[in-house]
Amino acid sequence: MERLYPQLILDALKNVRYPASGKNIVDAGMVEDDIRIDGNKVSFSLVFDKPTDPFIKSLVKASEAAIATYVSPEVDIKGNIAVKTRQEAPQPAVRPLAQVKNIVGISSGKGGVGKSTVASNLAVALAREGYKVGLLDADIFGPSMPKMFGVEDAELYMHHVDGRELIIPHERYGVKLLSIGFLVDKNAPVLWRGSMASNALRQLICDADWGELDYFLIDMPPGTSDIHLTLVQTLPLTGVVIVSTPQQVALADARKGIAMFTGDKVNVPILGLVENMAWFTPAQHPGERYYIFGKEGGVELAKELGVKFLAQIPLVADVCGDGDAGTPIALGDTVMAHEFAHLAHEVVDAVNERNNTLPPTRKVNVTKK
Repeated sequence: MERLYPQLILDALKNVRYPASGKNIVDAGMVEDDIRIDGNKVSFSLVFDKPTDPFIKSLVKASEAAIATYVSPEVDIKGNIAVKTRQEAPQPAVRPLAQVKNIVGISSGKGGVGKSTVASNLAVALAREGYKVGLLDADIFGPSMPKMFGVEDAELYMHHVDGRELIIPHERYGVKLLSIGFLVDKNAPVLWRGSMASNALRQLICDADWGELDYFLIDMPPGTSDIHLTLVQTLPLTGVVIVSTPQQVALADARKGIAMFTGDKVNVPILGLVENMAWFTPAQHPGERYYIFGKEGGVELAKELGVKFLAQIPLVADVCGDGDAGTPIALGDTVMAHEFAHLAHEVVDAVNERNNTLPPTRKVNVTKK
């Protein structure tokens, strides 16, 4: 066999043509300038535009055959041709929250009904029962969880997991927590268009290291909005808990929220309804109840719509005070802590019943006309 040199290899490869253009692979710039010769062993790289090019395998074989034919069959070339692409291979899609068993939304038809208070205390109550819990503050334009958990000044950090750089959720009271409030000035309003808010929310879901969780709670914005659509399109929600006061105005909006989730296009199960601020009991008169927002409106709405009624949570000053202090009242051993522990048990039962009777939820495909 004659002495091998790079030009000899290139001349042989000029006999190989790329089917899509008809040009030989040398003139087409498909042979990388990395030809290596070690005795009778030859190696080099072929460069393609896309990793999905249908001619990759056939051109590698044709190149091996050309060298054996036009140089010598004694050349050790088989298996020594590398393939490079100008475009990076698409990364396999990462399923959001792959290690999470149940994804539960906490929603309300209108603001001011105590949805975030219920969400924060429910998360703490579930954690106290021994469950692994995550809480996402998805109320993009009014994030309150950093204050309710006493972590307003906390900073976010990232670390590498399986080649990806992921946000590390804060952990407080046994709950993993992320909020858009960690990313913005707490004293300034969040003036974002809908697409910016949706993208930020997806990042907190998909680019965070939530790990293994039994329950992933989402404190949704009040009402119905693009954020709700983003959530149901991004995640397969196990179900939603609706929070309302007994007031008729709040119940009317709660009805709309239930209709959105149970509609044909979204079709997310309703786990149940929580009547918050069901009555007011003064600390000086613990046996008295004042129904300042109406009586059992949530109970009646649940019966009317055929959804599970989860709990009545009274209006107590300490709930507000403890929330403002960053110590959710569910942490203690008070009557209110027991109320939220009861709610946690009811939610667990509702989730188990839903999982035993309904198929797994799928992400929603909402199309615009």
